[in-house]
This record gives sequence, C-alpha cells and structure tokens, in this order.
Amino acid sequence: MSTYAIGDIQGCLDPLLRLLDKIDFDPSHDRLWIAGDLVNRGPSSLATLRYLYSLGNAVTAVLGNHDLHFIAVAYGHKRKGSFDTLDQLLKANDCEELIHWLRHCKLLHSDPTLGYTMVHAGIPPIWDLEQATAHAREVEAVLQSDYINDFLAEMYGNKPCQWKNKLIGNARLRLITNYFTRMRFCDADGLLDLDNKTAVSSGEFLPWFDHPQHACRNERIVFGHWAALEGQAAADNVIALDTGCVWGGCLTALRLEDGKLFRTRCKKN
Repeated sequence: MSTYAIGDIQGCLDPLLRLLDKIDFDPSHDRLWIAGDLVNRGPSSLATLRYLYSLGNAVTAVLGNHDLHFIAVAYGHKRKGSFDTLDQLLKANDCEELIHWLRHCKLLHSDPTLGYTMVHAGIPPIWDLEQATAHAREVEAVLQSDYINDFLAEMYGNKPCQWKNKLIGNARLRLITNYFTRMRFCDADGLLDLDNKTAVSSGEFLPWFDHPQHACRNERIVFGHWAALEGQAAADNVIALDTGCVWGGCLTALRLEDGKLFRTRCKKN
C-alpha cells in the first residue's frame, strides 16, 4: 500500500489518469491525497470530480479556493468568472451529489502515522498544528451545516487580514478560509498579503513557510495553490505540489512513504 499526495488538478483529468498509470495506482490498496483545487480552469471538471468521487475511501481531498468558488456559484452566491470552466459541472444531474461530497471534505488533513499534514494554501506561522486543526474544523462544520448559505454569502473578501482570537462570525470564518485556501505571503504575525501571487518576497511579507519561528516548523506539510513556486519551497519541512498543470506545466505526485516524486506533463509532447 502506498499513499500519493497530488497537487492542483483543476479539472485536468487526462494528465491525472496518465500520472496514476505511471505510479501503478490501485484504489483497492493505494491511497490518494488531493491538495485542493480539484476543479475549474481545466477542460474536464465534471469528469475529474466524478472520477475522484468514484474512488470512495481511496481518496482524501482538502478544499481549495476553486472548489469553494464552485460551491458558491452553484448556491447562487457568486457569478461565474470569465475564465471559469464550470458549466458542465453546474448542469450535471449529479451536481448536488458531487457538491455534497465536496462539502464534507476537509480544509486540513493530518496523518500522524505517515507524519504528514495536507492543506491547500498553507498554515499561518502563528498557529501550531493543534490550533490549525481546530480552526479548520470551525469552517468544515459550517460547510456541512444548514448555515452554509450564510457563510458562502460572506466568504469573499480580503478583510480581516490578521488573526485575532476575538474574531467572531463570518469575519472569523472568512479569515480562516483565506489562510487555508488563498494564502501565499504573510508576516510573522499572520498579516496577509493577498495581492502578491509571484514567488518573490516583499519586505516583511515572506512565504508563509519561511518564517523562522513558524509554530509548525517541525511538521511536514504538503500544499498546493502556488504554481509560481514551480514545486520549489525553501523550507525543509514543506513540499509544494502545485506545478502548474492547468497552465501547461506538470501534475506532481509525492509518495509519502519514501518521499519520491512523480510527474507527468499536462499535455503530451
């Protein structure tokens, strides 16, 4: 049995299937971890989601910003963007079933036996793993509840941009969601810079994993979201899995048992 963590698929089913063939993935005994952004921007969001859903307990996925965006569009709280590729998915007769599955995915998944934690974007330097897990569960509980529409209606926005324990309501949930699904740069106190999407730091804003006193410095973390890193993260304890498949790059899998990387090009040469 092997466990493979895979970066942002974003509806690119053909590269995913080629990658799974390359690693001889067998859902009867192997396991997949998907680091968020299962859908959107790629050509096959519906087929990708149906395939992953069909694998049942062989798949553990965390939610990315594109997955949450899809749910918000489906629930009528956001209009589709000009670059969204969600039409087939939104019109599918099993759309509601697939959304129900996504709503029950996590924002953070941790396996002490394997010694890895998975998130889509990152964990702010002010939270240790116990705190991060607890805050992730706050949002997960709302996504699975009857209050989901209240949350989705207020999910979008860049404020507040720094954690305070006294935050309450949708402002608190929005910031937690932004940390887990949108963060790239922040300062040592968790102040977010959501404008910079490059790989170049600016002033006190460093990649979330680069802060020396990060409370999760001793945790091994796999994450996606940040294609500009091209799979290269400076910290020894983190592995960047978004290698830009949807932009013509690669789809990457990490075998957690031995740290071996596998890649396939988004398009065949």
